[in-house]
Order: sequence, then structure tokens, then C-alpha cells
Amino acid sequence: MRPRVAITSGDPAGIGPEIARAAAADARVRAVCDPVVYDPPSHHEFQPGVLSAAAGRAAYDVILRAVSDARRGEVAAVATGPINKEAFRLAGLPWVGHTDLLAHLTGAGPVAMMFDSAALRVVLATVHIPLADVPQKLTRESLESTIALAARELPRFGVDRPRIAVAGLNPHAGEHGLFGEEEIRTIEPAIGACRSRGIDVSGPFPSDTIFVRATRGEFDLVVACYHDQGLIPVKLLGFGHAVNVTLGLPIIRTSVDHGTAFDIAGKGVADAGSMVAAVLLAARLARRSLEEGAVRLSSGHGPSIADGASNAPGLSSERDLSSNPRLSGA
Repeated sequence: MRPRVAITSGDPAGIGPEIARAAAADARVRAVCDPVVYDPPSHHEFQPGVLSAAAGRAAYDVILRAVSDARRGEVAAVATGPINKEAFRLAGLPWVGHTDLLAHLTGAGPVAMMFDSAALRVVLATVHIPLADVPQKLTRESLESTIALAARELPRFGVDRPRIAVAGLNPHAGEHGLFGEEEIRTIEPAIGACRSRGIDVSGPFPSDTIFVRATRGEFDLVVACYHDQGLIPVKLLGFGHAVNVTLGLPIIRTSVDHGTAFDIAGKGVADAGSMVAAVLLAARLARRSLEEGAVRLSSGHGPSIADGASNAPGLSSERDLSSNPRLSGA
């Protein structure tokens, strides 16, 4: 089965268009899927490396088209190029990135950002918030939800019985409350609740050793408490080849592990490695979904989300993207 994979070009003033086209032309990509590049209309012109509201709006409109096609089953997965959060803000858009925008567009419940690489797999418990806000935002309920979501989603990646480890928030994972009580008040109860549900999860472990242990094969996934705690090791070990995956969506979505790189936009020197990796992973997940859907149909169990995102609960055609005033004109 050769799935069709949408590749969105991201912010048109960044390196997104260049790496999207390069990925679509890559022989490894063409061997496993039919890539379709989603660009802004050709009559739009954007100056490379220049931040603008118009570029933010154009990137947004491209995402809407790709998500709409994925919901209708016209593409089996979406691999997104990098957007610029400030350009989104200039365009008056309320979302700070792909993850919350895609959750809104698909009506998804809890979602999580996972980074997948050859060396390490990490899920973030909190994402784009100030570091000072992390202790307040990291609640027992939110952490338990993130752990459970990761445990439920990892079998799609070939990890049938995932071993999950949770990083501590404070130095030495709090040292029994000596360096902070978040581990005692929040993290340990969330882990305990997940273990009572049959999830193989352990911790909290000091963040200066947990990632080393994961790279040595002790864990299949690490849950990081905040953005940089998780992404520093991922990018140190696999920058340019890691893939961002949104867990919890009714569609398959992967993305690059980097930003718009305005400083090299338009120069023809961008490395498309992460975009290629994102498309390859999207194709692999889509093939697995399509094969599982075919098995269900042949056994008489009916279709699933895998057979087209429009079959997902809450994603009927009546819930059109234009129902939100901010989405009109998409």
C-alpha cells in the first residue's frame, strides 16, 4: 500500500518550501509513498528571511488545506514544514504552534508532543510556556494524561509494551523534598496512578542521568517535565534527523525538529534531513494504519480512523473548518 502524504511548506519566508520540495523529490520518500507538496498560491510572493503577517497567514492557510484533506481521507498523513510563531502572532492567530492548532482543527482531546529519533524518544509534559510557569502547569492530572497517552500511542511505533520513565523537575529529582516538592506532590502520584492502570512507568529520575539510561536501552520513552529538558538531549543526539509527532490526533501528523531558519532561507543550503525523516515516519505510520484497517474490514469489524480521518468521532463533514470565525476564508 502506497499512502499519499501531504507535505506542508511551512512559513514561505523560511526554509520550509525548500526542504518540502527536496523531501518530495527524495528517492527514499518516493519509494514508500506518494508525496504531495502543499504550497501557498503561486501568485503570493514572500521575501526570504523576512518576518511578516502575510507569511504567517499563508502558512496557516496551507495547514488548513492539508488537515481538511486528511480529514476527508484524501491524504493518509500530514508532514508539516516549520512555521514561525511570531508570524502567526502578527497574523492575529491565537495558536502558538502546530500542536494546539491541529488539536483545535480536529477536535482532539488531550494531545502531546513527542520527538522520535534513532537514539531517543521523548514526550513533553508541558510545551511552550515560560519556565517559571512549569511548576504550576505540571499537575498530577495533566502528567497522568500525558503518560497514559504515550503508553496508548507507542504501539503504533512498534513498541507493544512500552517502558516509560519520567524525569524529575528539580535537581536530583528533588532529593526527597530537599530541592523541591513537585516530585512528591505531583510526579510520584501521577506515576502511581498510571502504574495502577497497568502502565509500565517508573521514576521520577534525575534528568542528568535519565536520558543516558534511555539511550542505553533501559526505557523506550522519557517523559520530560518541560520543553528544554526534553529537547536538549534529543537535539544534541539527533538534530536534523529527529521527528516531531503529535500524539492523540485522529490524523497522522509528523514534523521537523527545527525552525524556519530565516538566516539561510532562500540560499539553497538548507538540510532537508529532518523533513525527509518526518515524511518517512508519516508514511510508515500510514501504511501500518491502512494495513490494520484492511484487516479489520476483512474480518467484518468495520472501518476505523486509519481508513480515513473523516470516520473519527467529532470529525463529520458538518464540523467544517469555517465554523470558527478565525477559520473563514480557508
